[in-house]
Amino acid sequence: MPSFSIPTFTGFKPREGLIDRNNFKKKFTEKFKKKFKKKFTENKIKFFREKLFFQNNLRARPMPWVNEKNAYKIWLSEIILQQTTVAQGTPYYLKFIEKYPTVQDLAAAANDEVMKMWEGLGYYSRARNLHHTAQFIAEQRGGMFPDTYDDILQLKGVGTYTAAAIASFAYDLPFAVLDGNVFRVLARFFGIDIPTDSGEGKKIFTVLAQSVLDKTQPAAYNQAIMNFGATVCKPSTADCKNCTLSPQCSAFQTKRVGELPVKNKKTAKKDLFFQYIIVHAGDCTFIRKRTARDIWRDLYEFPLIETAHPFLDADKTVSFFLENTLKEYLNADFFFLKKSKIYKQVLTHRNVFAAFWEINLNSDFTFPEKDFLKIPYTQLPDYAFPKVIDNFFKDKTLTLF
Repeated sequence: MPSFSIPTFTGFKPREGLIDRNNFKKKFTEKFKKKFKKKFTENKIKFFREKLFFQNNLRARPMPWVNEKNAYKIWLSEIILQQTTVAQGTPYYLKFIEKYPTVQDLAAAANDEVMKMWEGLGYYSRARNLHHTAQFIAEQRGGMFPDTYDDILQLKGVGTYTAAAIASFAYDLPFAVLDGNVFRVLARFFGIDIPTDSGEGKKIFTVLAQSVLDKTQPAAYNQAIMNFGATVCKPSTADCKNCTLSPQCSAFQTKRVGELPVKNKKTAKKDLFFQYIIVHAGDCTFIRKRTARDIWRDLYEFPLIETAHPFLDADKTVSFFLENTLKEYLNADFFFLKKSKIYKQVLTHRNVFAAFWEINLNSDFTFPEKDFLKIPYTQLPDYAFPKVIDNFFKDKTLTLF
């Protein structure tokens, strides 16, 4: 059985997902050694690497950051691609590179500007971390991007996967990437049915990923295995008939492709019901920046009332909301214009259902809360909003349009 090699980081405390030899030996018991002995032979690993490169040559994806060696551009692409498809992320990458060609340019940008540039990508903590890290590199490191795995991993918003990607693509350092695509490829080819999202599974797959890495060409290998997972060994539509790895793929040979990788059960999502109030006060309306430490922090929104249900009824519940809840919230008389359809946004642990209520108020109306901005309708496109509000704008049903 081939030996498992773990990179050693001097003076560095590994984050979750990285393990040292002693910790791994405790987890990788004799039971697993015996079970995996036939799975991880030198010949099988050699076959795996060779066929990955061959398959990548057949289905290489034309992405603007492939073969890029500029660490700033690689970092930018990897942050954008977190929780984002290549198709969705590519236009944003090109837009950011055009507006911010260097890390100093990004660091000098206003926070609201960066959030607006990011609008529509979701997971906005990435944008906040991106801007924070750019400022750190520009101000604390003289604009020089870190060039060791340890230092890259210390950047805000960078985890073990992103650090390995930057280290290998920018500096050809021998660190294996481990994302959803790689988990799936390794689980299927080597026939591992340990849940990938369990503590034990993460450690085993981390060791395996580093062990099968071609350390003579880590950048090319990492690109190949990610491309393979995205184009051939896909989650529900694996192209096994045209896969050059299928002759030695454990999942294919045992008809378990649809069963692997194994994941623990997901927790149920909570439904949230948002009632956004769009105030027409002359040619102005009201918005405010979210400041709570949540995923929409630093984005803007209309006045919001969260309710226990979505107000799908057309009579009593709507009337009660208008005559009681909304009147109490505004502490003013208003004229109701219309209510929108229900818009839905799916988040990691939440489903957001939003409705938009348009009302007329006197042009001199002001909210008691000081954090509301009174702006002309024409300035709304200058602010970054959550996707659920942006989708409402795109429907062009807002009266002011």
